[in-house]
Amino acid sequence: MKSASGIESGIDLNALSSRSRPVVARAITLLENDRPGAAELMAELAPRRGRADVVGITGAPGAGKSTLINALLGEFTRRGRSVAVVAVDPSSPISGGSILGDRVRMDEHGAHDAVFIRSVSSRGHLGGLSKTAGRVIDLFDAVGYDVVIVETVGAGQSEVEIRDFADTNIVVCPPGLGDDVQAIKAGIIEIADLLVVNKADLPQAERAMLDLTTAAQLRRRADWKVRVLRTVATSGDGVAALVDAIDEHIAATGNGKRLKKSAAVSAPREEREGERIGPVADADLFTQLQRWRAAGKGVALATVVKTWGSSPRPEGSHLAVEENGAFVGSVSGGCIEGAVIGEAQAVIADGQPRLLEFGVSDERAWEVGLACGGRVQVFVERVG
Repeated sequence: MKSASGIESGIDLNALSSRSRPVVARAITLLENDRPGAAELMAELAPRRGRADVVGITGAPGAGKSTLINALLGEFTRRGRSVAVVAVDPSSPISGGSILGDRVRMDEHGAHDAVFIRSVSSRGHLGGLSKTAGRVIDLFDAVGYDVVIVETVGAGQSEVEIRDFADTNIVVCPPGLGDDVQAIKAGIIEIADLLVVNKADLPQAERAMLDLTTAAQLRRRADWKVRVLRTVATSGDGVAALVDAIDEHIAATGNGKRLKKSAAVSAPREEREGERIGPVADADLFTQLQRWRAAGKGVALATVVKTWGSSPRPEGSHLAVEENGAFVGSVSGGCIEGAVIGEAQAVIADGQPRLLEFGVSDERAWEVGLACGGRVQVFVERVG
């Protein structure tokens, strides 16, 4: 059955554009379950995307992500901005169901006219999100929410899919990490635009701030210097400064990044300019490397020379990086890519090769609550 607006699903586009809560909720359910009319609805929404600032919130379980989002909702609405939240909860590997408990910690602002919160189940999807999270983000963007906050499941080293969707990636860390910050720097810390020590009123918060600041300095980026902030989500301390930092990051680097990546995927291979489209064959990787060199760009090649434990990267796999940070890889599961890219750019700049190690043992991963372990040794050298 088609609505007056012509959508087979019965979704009224006018009501959807007006952010009618029942219609938005039905539209999300339609997209999540890929019901008849879902593709048609996405086609209708596509031209309206690209206005929202998408903010990813990730971090280990117990870091206080949901409570921090609740505080962010209050600060954004005080500034007159509308906010939608996509809260991804893990699903049971047995039943496939999910408790969807993150919503409970955000209900203080859930009834606000400018706020819409949707909890979704990961449904077994790996990477920290759900398979349809991108569709839900697009819908919130298209109907006019100023900010879309995406909370991942409690994440470890490999749950880094959020970087493909968010304009600003925030990694929330609790106090007490100590030396383990260095051990996990090859994981989600490396995707951060902003690092946040939440529960900063607890002992060891200062140590966590220092360790994260040191870890952030290891990542070199031309467009943004990773910042470390402190918050106490339960009292609101530091939350206004965090919103200021989010705005500063988006002003510096832009929004709509997921749409640009999607356009790169759709472009012919010769036009992709190093955008990684999953793992590629070594032949394609070296072809891209030669294209960069022919264009006069500095290039580095990273090679995995040794692995221990459960690291998914086989020895001999490669990552090619050009001076502006574009990259192409011959192996998937890229939770070390952020670190390697920064080091590769430094190698391009100074010409000095580096032998690097990343990760944490499987046993240590269990102790500090990471989703996966494994160590990897990588050799990075300038090419040409």
